[in-house]
Amino acid sequence: MRWLARIVRQISTAFGIFAALLVGSAVAVVCQMVVWRYVLGASTVWQTEYVTYALVAATFLGSPYVLAIRGHVNVEVVPELLGPRLRAVLAFVADLLGLVFCSVLFWQATEYWLEVWRAGWTTETVWALPLWIPTLPLMVGSGLLTAQYLVELVERAMPARGELQR
Repeated sequence: MRWLARIVRQISTAFGIFAALLVGSAVAVVCQMVVWRYVLGASTVWQTEYVTYALVAATFLGSPYVLAIRGHVNVEVVPELLGPRLRAVLAFVADLLGLVFCSVLFWQATEYWLEVWRAGWTTETVWALPLWIPTLPLMVGSGLLTAQYLVELVERAMPARGELQR
């Protein structure tokens, strides 16, 4: 089971790097768009849409990595007041609720992506981007986030020898 957890973490890390590259590309495209519009006086066609979709994709694709490193924002007032055992139970319940939510999100995102794919929908802009492209990160990100939550739950339930539960 540890090998599967390691694979999920490696995939989460790879998607975290990809998400960072997406953010970097969005910044570069914004700079290009500013030069294109205000220096050259030309119009832009795809740039605004690309930046929007790239940032949303980075959010969904990068979230499993953030979970893997426990980088999400936490309110730690209540857990700090609890003892170690109750803190572990609270963390397990929080991960379980996260798993349920992400599983439902993945299921619904998959159904939506399949509908978009089959119908051949495109954006209503000049670019006419096929909508399966910007909806794919929602499905992939929520699926990987579900897998990452499973890893977190298994590791909480069965910590390695000598390792404290997070």
